[in-house]
Amino acid sequence: MRLRFVCSENQLRSPTAEAVFSEYEGVEAIGAGTNHDADTPLSGDLIERADVFLVMEKLHRDKTARKYGAVLAGKRFVTLDIPDTIDCVDPKRVRLLETKVPKYICR
Repeated sequence: MRLRFVCSENQLRSPTAEAVFSEYEGVEAIGAGTNHDADTPLSGDLIERADVFLVMEKLHRDKTARKYGAVLAGKRFVTLDIPDTIDCVDPKRVRLLETKVPKYICR
């Protein structure tokens, strides 16, 4: 199962999700950011190789859909509604992710 997690800068939320779900057996998790100066900028290539595409907020969904609409066709596209208000290492963010994401992972 190939998961792609997207936030704005790929500095807090998507790297946390990548770290958490990379530990799951059979899961390839990669984080990316919608902004051009993100640590790992989102690309069509990352989307093409995804089974499930998970964005942290609606604004990420909208920005991604505008730029990569054709590439997203047929992809499972999920908005997690995880705000950018929690520190990266905060266990609260990990709990939110572990509550919302597993239902999208085929086991």
